[in-house]
Amino acid sequence: MVVAPAAKMRVISWNLLHGVQIPPVKNQEWQRSLVTAAAVVAKNYQPDFIGIQEVDYLQERSGGINQTKVIAEKLGLKHWAYLPSLIGTPGERWHGVKDLEKAIITEKSKQVRKERSYGIGIATNVGIKKLYLKSLGRSWVGLPLLIPRENAKGVKFIYVKDEPRIAIIAELKNGVTIANTHLSFVPGVNVFQLNRLSSFMKDIPGNELLIGDLNLPGNSPTKVSGFKSLISHSTYPSWKPSIQFDYILARKSVKVAVKVLPTINTLISDHVPIGVQLKFQ
Repeated sequence: MVVAPAAKMRVISWNLLHGVQIPPVKNQEWQRSLVTAAAVVAKNYQPDFIGIQEVDYLQERSGGINQTKVIAEKLGLKHWAYLPSLIGTPGERWHGVKDLEKAIITEKSKQVRKERSYGIGIATNVGIKKLYLKSLGRSWVGLPLLIPRENAKGVKFIYVKDEPRIAIIAELKNGVTIANTHLSFVPGVNVFQLNRLSSFMKDIPGNELLIGDLNLPGNSPTKVSGFKSLISHSTYPSWKPSIQFDYILARKSVKVAVKVLPTINTLISDHVPIGVQLKFQ
């Protein structure tokens, strides 16, 4: 299928870590800090499309808000969608989502779930032709991960159980198709998930982009998939970025001119957002 080329388009990927301030503070004002961080993203990036990962929905730990909606409104992006990967709270009690189609929440949703959940989201000012949802599975084995200490002094290792991994793919009316995902932190499992998503996207029309926290360092996603990287920037940890886990990829067949946007620190999350301005050729 032939699609019309898009005009210039700014695309952002941002792992939120559910909006935690870095370094962590006691009695964080969750909505205010998220709005402030989103304002920094809006000012510096002026995005047409943003994919966010590690997103909370009505979680007590993050102020009981719909983080996807808050970010979309602050960025002035009228179309948004939130897709939970689990119901409950990570690190506590949770269960997987049985039906992604029933679980998704958008700006058009008339009835929304009232239960706490956690997942990924997108927001855009470009009309959405169709949304596709994909379950990518999870690792049954967890790993020790490095996280900030609650007292804001240093970091610590904790054992983390892997969570179900999903993707939301937006076929946009401008001829661009963008997948947002957060892959497993378990080596090998994330490669399998990336290739599974890449294969699934081949049947969707449009100039294909794949963005998100892929948990793969050293530009390795380009070596194990049919995609090329459009930006090379260390994104983790936010206080001293030294590893790239977050990517904006394009299918290798896609011809696009790329302007890399400067990396910024939003003062929330252990990842920094990344962004590019694209012109499809």
